[in-house]
Amino acid sequence: MAGIERATGDWEIGQLTMEKITGIKISDEDEEGDTMLSLLNNYYASNTIFEYDMKPIFWIPDREDGSRSLGSVTAIFVCIFVFVSAVHSFYLPGVAPRDFQRGDELQVKVNKLSSTKTQLPYDFYYLKYCKPEKIMNVAENLGEILRGDRIENSVYTFHMMEEQPCKVACRVKLDAKAVKNFKEKIDDEYRVHMILDNLPVAVPRQRRDGNPSKTYEHGFRVGFKGNYAGSKEEKYFIHNHLSFRVMYHRDTETDSARIVGFEVSSNSINHEYKEWDEKNPQLTTCNQNTKNIIPGSTVPQEVDTDKEVVFTYDVTFKESEIKWASRWDTYLLMNDDQIHWFSIINSLMIVLFLSGMVAMIMMRTLYRDIAYYNQLETQDEAQEETGWKLVHGDVFRAPANSGLLCVYIGTGVQIFGMTLVTMIFALLGFLSPSNRGGLMTAMVLLWVFMGLFAGYSSARLYKMFKGTEWKRNALKTAFMFPGILFVVFFVLNALIWGEKSSGAIPFGTMFALVCLWFGISVPLVFVGSYMGFKKPAIEDPVKTNKIPRQIPEQAWYMKPIFSILIGGILPFGAVFIELFFILTSIWLNQFYYIFGFLFIVFVILIITCAEIAIVLCYFQLCSEDYDWWWRAYLTAASSAVYLFMYSIFYFFTKLEITKLVSGILYFGYMLIASYAFVVLTGTIGFYASFWFVRKIYSSVKID
Repeated sequence: MAGIERATGDWEIGQLTMEKITGIKISDEDEEGDTMLSLLNNYYASNTIFEYDMKPIFWIPDREDGSRSLGSVTAIFVCIFVFVSAVHSFYLPGVAPRDFQRGDELQVKVNKLSSTKTQLPYDFYYLKYCKPEKIMNVAENLGEILRGDRIENSVYTFHMMEEQPCKVACRVKLDAKAVKNFKEKIDDEYRVHMILDNLPVAVPRQRRDGNPSKTYEHGFRVGFKGNYAGSKEEKYFIHNHLSFRVMYHRDTETDSARIVGFEVSSNSINHEYKEWDEKNPQLTTCNQNTKNIIPGSTVPQEVDTDKEVVFTYDVTFKESEIKWASRWDTYLLMNDDQIHWFSIINSLMIVLFLSGMVAMIMMRTLYRDIAYYNQLETQDEAQEETGWKLVHGDVFRAPANSGLLCVYIGTGVQIFGMTLVTMIFALLGFLSPSNRGGLMTAMVLLWVFMGLFAGYSSARLYKMFKGTEWKRNALKTAFMFPGILFVVFFVLNALIWGEKSSGAIPFGTMFALVCLWFGISVPLVFVGSYMGFKKPAIEDPVKTNKIPRQIPEQAWYMKPIFSILIGGILPFGAVFIELFFILTSIWLNQFYYIFGFLFIVFVILIITCAEIAIVLCYFQLCSEDYDWWWRAYLTAASSAVYLFMYSIFYFFTKLEITKLVSGILYFGYMLIASYAFVVLTGTIGFYASFWFVRKIYSSVKID
């Protein structure tokens, strides 16, 4: 293996030469790309899988019986707030462990086909793979359906600790439609995902930098492109032989075993046979005695009309020291600790800078102003005053479109509650990647139940603005934000449905979402509004003049557009590094589980939004501009503009999306995310400014 050079674009295998195609990217960290790995596996008797050592990385210790102590939960919170060196949140494996005895049947389930180039998942049986007699869908939760997961049974069955060399799965004859579908999926670099005992299949890869540790990819490629020796015509080849490796941890007392690893190596082999026996097919490309692939006899399986493809697989078992509680470490291995710490330190610097400014304003300027204003004795002295006290008679005047502001504040509280509770659950390990679809399900359900707080906060503010039609306000709160989201989501779903992708939400699920919205969320918003409106109105600390004061001409740097856009830079700067990892996990099919870091960044975002809103609100009031309500909201909310701009940058620099529909999907979903970010950060900025303004005006004596 070491003698094979990677510098040239061609590798000879028997009579065939395959050409490295630029369309298949080989990542910087990998020693070999999928195409080369497939060819080398063919050459070196394709039933060989590389050895590797898998080391657990979680910092929470296991007990001897594999369980985790409750003290770990406390340790997590301590670690978060004192910023110790390991801020990974731990995870709960998601399902109860299953014990297997020798000979027990293992059923491999198939999941979707996915591609980072199209972002459109497809059902496994969209391609002409081997089908069982009856295809059965595994019960899925709401989150799995929304993610496009379609988990079904397959023809791949093993028996615990019983190796199976070169077993025939089926023989398929490709028609024109099947060939077209296979070629399209190979062009778009689609990957096949399988599941065994709730573990997704992993493809081991050698690191290019010489590090002995392995990296892993999720799913194996459908196939690859190449050309025959002496020919420039590009051909398509399918991965029709799968070499599975199942790792298990044995219990020495009961002699039972638990599955702790599931790997696959995919190969392309043009299988040959003398005559086909449906019950006991004999392949000449397999050794008759050992049934292993015969070295040097294999050429790749071409995809072409009327070609017969024989799908085969082999299974090996390996005992492992990894305990069941740590089996997900393979998939969650993270090498970016330093980058995350840089993100935290970067964000903390911003927070310290802003905190210093707020402290200076509160402790020096404000206390001096308040002391000065309270010492004014004569009316003449009071008339000569300048600054923020001068607008005390107008500062609590209701803004234009106050009803709309109430609606968005209520929705912001709803999003904030959903985000906070989701993050706490994730931090405690309930929403780990092993709990497939759990994160999405939790977000949808929490959004629905947080409608109570949305209605309450919206109604309280509405009554403070002297509003009387609380039912209309509640109706707007219940329908405005979700309605806009639903329309955009429906259009995007129609595009996905037009592409015949499994990512399209079925009608039944769409109906269930509408029922959750109308049946639970809307009534809760009304209940919250009723409770909030029955409360006494929030009293202003100073009286409002009947005639509004003239706002003087403002300096260019205090104009609304400029100050609003400036205000969004720092909150975005506090989160943009972590945002990169979130986008990568969403659009490049990576697992995201470092909720400890994310929670710290979320807290920093809250502090940053609050402080920047307070600082700019103070400067605005000092320039005798009392129209602060919407400005306070939009100052922090403008960070979403930078978020969307970053998503555009990410699209053109990190993604390889070429299809128009896929591009529309990306920007559609990022628009939804940015819209939600507007409402969330705007609400944080508003409440911080609201508290600040009430605090300073209740501290001065007003005649």
